[in-house]
Amino acid sequence: QVQLAESGGGLVRAGDSLTLSCRASGHTAGYATGWFRQAPGKGREFVASIRWSDSRTYYATSVQGRVTISRDNAKNTVYLHMNSLNSEDPSVYYCAAHSFDSCSYASAEYDSWGQGTQVTVSS
Repeated sequence: QVQLAESGGGLVRAGDSLTLSCRASGHTAGYATGWFRQAPGKGREFVASIRWSDSRTYYATSVQGRVTISRDNAKNTVYLHMNSLNSEDPSVYYCAAHSFDSCSYASAEYDSWGQGTQVTVSS
């Protein structure tokens, strides 16, 4: 089982950039990592994911071009860098691990979740 801990959230201005981190511990090899977000009153939304085996990345259409996911295996950390933050981005951001190294869009397929980190955007 892998344990995940997100960090890097906070209050930013519209148009700013922000990088979130997801640090993994435990049995970390072989897991794909996904980032999801959930705004108040809404369902959990896929943002991006990255595979362990080849670092292939996938992005939600809504964020493609503004968001970059990357990983540093030596640090057991996956990053989510977001540019041009806007009113659609405020949410709690979660990272999750997929034990079959799949970059699925479906949150139900992910095995382990972090506690989340809040991102707030001021206009």
